[in-house]
This record gives sequence, C-alpha cells and structure tokens, in this order.
Amino acid sequence: MAERAEVVFVDGVRTPFGRAGEKGMYWGTRADDLVVKAMIGLLERNPTLPGDRVDDVAIAATTQTGDQGLTLGRTAALLAGLPKSVPGFAIDRMCAGAMTAVTMMGSAIGFGAYDVAIAGGVEHMGRHPMGFGADPNPRFLSERLVSEDALVMGATAERIHDRFPSYTKERSDRFALRSQQKVAAAYEAGQIQPDLIPVATRSAAGWGLATRDEAPRPETTMEGLAALRTPFRPYGRITAGNASGLNDGASACLLASGDAAKELGLSVKMKMVSFAFAGVEPEVMGLGPVPSTEKALRKAGLSITDIGLFELNEAFAVQVISFLDHFGIDDEDSRVNEYGGAIAIGHPLASSGVRLMTQLAHQFAAHPEVRYGLTAMCIGLGQGGTVIWENPNFNKKAVKR
Repeated sequence: MAERAEVVFVDGVRTPFGRAGEKGMYWGTRADDLVVKAMIGLLERNPTLPGDRVDDVAIAATTQTGDQGLTLGRTAALLAGLPKSVPGFAIDRMCAGAMTAVTMMGSAIGFGAYDVAIAGGVEHMGRHPMGFGADPNPRFLSERLVSEDALVMGATAERIHDRFPSYTKERSDRFALRSQQKVAAAYEAGQIQPDLIPVATRSAAGWGLATRDEAPRPETTMEGLAALRTPFRPYGRITAGNASGLNDGASACLLASGDAAKELGLSVKMKMVSFAFAGVEPEVMGLGPVPSTEKALRKAGLSITDIGLFELNEAFAVQVISFLDHFGIDDEDSRVNEYGGAIAIGHPLASSGVRLMTQLAHQFAAHPEVRYGLTAMCIGLGQGGTVIWENPNFNKKAVKR
C-alpha cells in the first residue's frame, strides 16, 4: 500500500456574511448563487488550475431544500463554469458541514483517489431556518433518547452554564465583547478583507455590493450586553449578545495533494495533519469539541501544548469557554481567535468550517514561529469536529512570543 499523500490547503474564500431575515442584505439573493459566487472567486484567484483537474466538489448545507437543495456540489460546479466532467455532491453535518466537506475531500486526496478538490458550504438561514420542514422521529421523545429541547441550541448552551457554575454570564459577556473588538481591529488592519468575495445584492432600494460582514457591532459595551434579555429561560445567561446570530453566507476552499500543488503551481497555505469528529449528549452539544480535539491530537501524536493558534467557532461564548477551561487555556489567550469569531461575524451553519480555516491560513502566514494550528467547532445534535493543520511557513528561528 502506498503511503498517504500530503494533503494541502491551497486557498479559501467566503462571501461576506449577512444577517438572516427580510432586512438582511441577502434576502433577495439565492442560496446557490452565494456559494457559486464563492467558487468563482476561488477559481479566479487560482488561475493556474485547469478546471478539468478538479476531481470532485463537496458543498454542504444544513437545510437542503429549495434553492439550497438539488445536490449542491454538482449544480454549483456547473453554475460556476467548471467543465461538465467535474462531479459533485451535497453533504450535511449541521454546523460542521463545510468542515466535513474538507475532511472528506482531504481523505480522498490522502488515499490517492483525488489530486484536487473543492470543498465548501452555504447557509441561507433567512430563507431556510435550521430544521425547517424537518420531522423528527417520535421515538426521540417517547423513548427519552433526547430531551425535548435538545434541538434548541440556546437551551443546550444554558445547560453548560448550569453544569459549570464558574462560567458566569459576566464571563460570557466579556468573551463576546472581546470577539467584537477583535473583529473590528482585524477589519481595521485589513486582515479579513483579502479573503472576502464581493457579492451583488438586490433590495427594494436597488442594487448594492456586499463587501463586508453585516453582523459585527463594534459599539458593543459590557453594559449593553448585561441589559439584553435571555430568550431561552427567565434569568438565563444566553443572550443575542453572547451567541452567534442567524446568518446567510457561503465559503469555498481548494485542497490538493502536495505533488499536484507543485505540478500546477498552486500555493500551500496549510498542511492537514489530522482530524476527528466525536459525539456527546445532544443536551450539551457545546462540549463536543473537547473529545473531538483529544481524538485529533491523539491521532497526530501531539498534545494541546503543541498548538500555537486556535480558530474556534463561537456558537456561544460559554461553548468556547468550556473548551478553553478543559484544556487550561485562558479566556483571553492571544492564540485564540486572533481576528475574533462568530459572535461578531456570524455563523451561517454549514459554511463556517471553511471560514475558520481561511482565517487560520492567514494567521499562519503572519506567525512563522507557530508550527501547528487547530480549527474546531461544536455541532448540533451533540457532536464536535476538529482539524489540526501544520504551518508551511514554520521557522524554528522565528520566535516572536
């Protein structure tokens, strides 16, 4: 058996993320058009790649219906102008859809079946709310397999606060405030814009161009966060301010084998080291990234102290705090979410995994002293996902910290 091929992350892009709903900038935009736009942008940024060298296209969506259905990977490939010889498929692992698209395509490359692949995700939560039209099996409740509110993500986050009394609302609010501040600073420094693909928008006011995320609130204060209502229970701790919002957006990335990247003159921004997914009780789904990260570290023969940069999806502040606390990492550790996260930027479910990777790749270029980084996220219905990456720019002599 030949040894596995090196799997590299060539490039990643996303659309700016919009607020879901009638007032959001993408209310008049189709879901498939969002991901097609991201894919066209990705291909334009990598002109040395002949379209017919793409072996497969995996596109994720959580609610696969209407303009977000119809075997997205194949339809998006055709709409993006790839040759008809390029196949594609759709995938769903709720919040980790794009992450799973990456790990599946990465596995196919590592196995030697593929040389080049596109992976990504889209979620138009305005047109297709999470779970819309789903019909959960009655056995879930009649046999008490899960609690009644296991699909209410805010309720699962409240339970993490219950389980760990040291995770106070004030601590969550402070983490959320830092996320807003970090995103504002990253925009100010031009760290986020290079990987955004502008999207034409249409509304009653006419045509527009989306060039930045719609959700960030740089004016956020601790006082403002403290005053927000707690929709999931009276006197609760989860608010709209310390959780990610409902958003629309898409992402896409290019993966290749090390040899194919060299042959086609493609950049190498990251190398895939290992990945893992794990299940936990659906009632506390936010704890999922803890076992998935332990599993991925074990597979890579690494420990948490080897990780120099973390991109953690901020579904809820308390969910990230539970991860950091487990691994003995401070809430304000500079290695964590350097450019802020989903609390400010938004979390269009199935597209977020590639956003994490794109941001980590950008940070790798700026941090040659860091050898390994990690992308991780919690997943609805009680799962976690983690991918560990190696920095190709790593240089032992570069020790800034």
